[in-house]
Amino acid sequence: MRKAGSVVRTAQGLAILRVPGEDHPDIGEMVVDEQLDTVGRIVDVFGPVERPYLAVTPEEHRHLPMLLGDELYVR
Repeated sequence: MRKAGSVVRTAQGLAILRVPGEDHPDIGEMVVDEQLDTVGRIVDVFGPVERPYLAVTPEEHRHLPMLLGDELYVR
């Protein structure tokens, strides 16, 4: 398991994560929380190359505002 990033905001039904460095997960990978519960799937990578952002489409049961500030991971 590796760190995907932390949720910095929500926008248009997506969770926006800030990646801690240049090494980011690929589009389509599943994202989980610290309890290994599925949060969603990465649908976009954007922003500066040295510290990009990830857009994650959440699972239906996830309430996006509750994710703000959380660290999320890729299996």
